[in-house]
Amino acid sequence: MKKLSVVAMLLIIASLILAACAPATPAPAAEEPAAPAAEEPAAEEPAAEEPAMGEKVQIRWFVGLGTGTDPNQLVGQEKAVTEFNASQDKIELVLEIVPYDAARDTLATQIASGNGPDIIGPVGWGGSAAFYGQWLDLTPYIEESGFDLSVYDPALVEFYQTEEGQVGLPFLVFPSAIFYVPAMFEEAGLALPPSAYGEQYELDGEMVDWNWDTFTEVAKRLTVDANGVDATQEGFDKNALLQVGFAPQWQTHVNYAGAFRAGAADIVDGDAPGSYSVNYPESWKEALKWYYDGMYGEQPFMATGPLAGAAEFGNGNLFNSGKAAMAITPIWYTCCLGDFATAGNEFQGAAMPVGADGEPHGRVDADTFRVWKGTKNPAEAFEVLKFLIGPRGVEILVIGADDVAAPYGGFPALPQYQQSFLDAKKVQYPFTTDETWAVFQAGLAYPDNPSAEQWQPNWNEAWARQQTFFDLIQNTAPDQLDFDAEWQKMIDDVNAIYNK
Repeated sequence: MKKLSVVAMLLIIASLILAACAPATPAPAAEEPAAPAAEEPAAEEPAAEEPAMGEKVQIRWFVGLGTGTDPNQLVGQEKAVTEFNASQDKIELVLEIVPYDAARDTLATQIASGNGPDIIGPVGWGGSAAFYGQWLDLTPYIEESGFDLSVYDPALVEFYQTEEGQVGLPFLVFPSAIFYVPAMFEEAGLALPPSAYGEQYELDGEMVDWNWDTFTEVAKRLTVDANGVDATQEGFDKNALLQVGFAPQWQTHVNYAGAFRAGAADIVDGDAPGSYSVNYPESWKEALKWYYDGMYGEQPFMATGPLAGAAEFGNGNLFNSGKAAMAITPIWYTCCLGDFATAGNEFQGAAMPVGADGEPHGRVDADTFRVWKGTKNPAEAFEVLKFLIGPRGVEILVIGADDVAAPYGGFPALPQYQQSFLDAKKVQYPFTTDETWAVFQAGLAYPDNPSAEQWQPNWNEAWARQQTFFDLIQNTAPDQLDFDAEWQKMIDDVNAIYNK
């Protein structure tokens, strides 16, 4: 892969993970740019309209809230429409493409006028959260149609169960795991991390749990200064780092850090404006302190913001620079390791550490289709949904069918198509082992439920304020930062944002 400018690289990443990979962060985790949130009250559910004799029910498919608007994606989407319409004689599927920058406002206006589209997507949690309260509970349609949920990992089905019901079904999923550089472990005399969940780790001749304490110790030993001294040794110079043990590769937001380190949490209390409040568990605050100490403590194992943004550390794409021994990020990051591989580096995948509760806490970015709860034809919209997320839809939209390029890149939720995705990754990175891709696949069982990108009142502004806190701790040394005071200030600000 040719070396890209930072802007070009971010545009590529954003196009791959636009719907799933999350709100504005310093790098491509920024799925949803700041835009007016559309928290319109749900329209009353209308009765289904009976078409006139011989007429088809028209179902509008709105594309633009997430991925799908690039010209090279249109051909595949149009093919899906053509095939669906030819497959039956009762429904006419109509594709409605709206430019991404205008999609949120357009959809908000349509919904407010009672003329919303029937089906929307692909869209991730962030884009969906801006329209909280507008999604149809699919439960009765799943039951009436006998739709087989057993084809999916149960954790992914549960992933879409909220207080509103079953608001989505799995389509594209991006499980997380640890990317690591075997050569750096071998140079440090360390055993390689576990390649499967449930395995222990050998440290100093003893088998220990692969938990965050073990992970931290290993990361410190993999952090090396210009003289070859690691962070646990006497004489270590933390101001002259040659490599770091860990990079939170573009997972640099309070919600990502909390979910990975301490586990998913429902972060909003209250049920109406004036009653909302931030419900961050204490474990999330401790998780952020762990990140801060990892950057600015006496035995650091992460790059500070300025170092991570330096040219020699990849201008923000730190793991790709070959300067980090481990990184934690979803599988979509395989899009962006061209320089790493070209330089002769190799990576493998490892299991996430277990938390204080003894369970691993992963994160799954995900794109799917949503049905607007105001649709006049919910049963027909569900028929379209079944096609789009079903075998033929996946073949057209994700795998690529009949010499038509697949519109969407991603890991299919349907198990029968996952191996083809993994095989392609093995071709892309021939040095990787089967165990590497198996551990990513196993990560589907550990989604962040509720998602780190879950609904918050005034979602865009709240997310941005939380991002500001992470940016602050990345870029501010302890002699200039009162962590507890800044944490509380963020909480107070987000509470005010919630109740505007």
